Amino acid sequence: MAKKVDTTIEISAWIITSIFLLIFIPKNKIREAHLSFLFKQIITWLFGLVVVETKLISYPHRTFFKRANKASFTFEYFVYPSLCSLFNVHYPEKSHYFKKILYYGFHTSLITVFEVILVKYTDLIRYPKWKWYWSFTTIWMSYYISRVYFRWFFKDSTFFSKKVLYPE
Repeated sequence: MAKKVDTTIEISAWIITSIFLLIFIPKNKIREAHLSFLFKQIITWLFGLVVVETKLISYPHRTFFKRANKASFTFEYFVYPSLCSLFNVHYPEKSHYFKKILYYGFHTSLITVFEVILVKYTDLIRYPKWKWYWSFTTIWMSYYISRVYFRWFFKDSTFFSKKVLYPE
């Protein structure tokens, strides 16, 4: 019975995350969302593998790619990168510094709380040598790194405009 609930939660995570992406990523921001998604995949996939292989975190129940590796394909490869896309696309760039910190805190806390609930009530994730505050810290840092890369990548997008390439 527990495995069925865990599978339902994991498949629901795919469906809900996909719906969030379809609803909350504007068509004119798909390029930005895609970049954030791919960059966050690099971070979470590599860091997730290190954490799992050093037995800090375990994923006893995995619906997808059970034999490929010990990390959670759903969370490391799809959910966290998708949430990072939403984070970067809707980041309050021109807001006050305090609002930006609250934005980071809200997104990071939301993921951490959801993860702690999964640890407590499911077999989707276990913390053999991990604490919730490590998740909070690493998620915050990965969001920050993603944001820095995002800003760096899109800082000079005007170079490719028609005016720069073909001045009048």
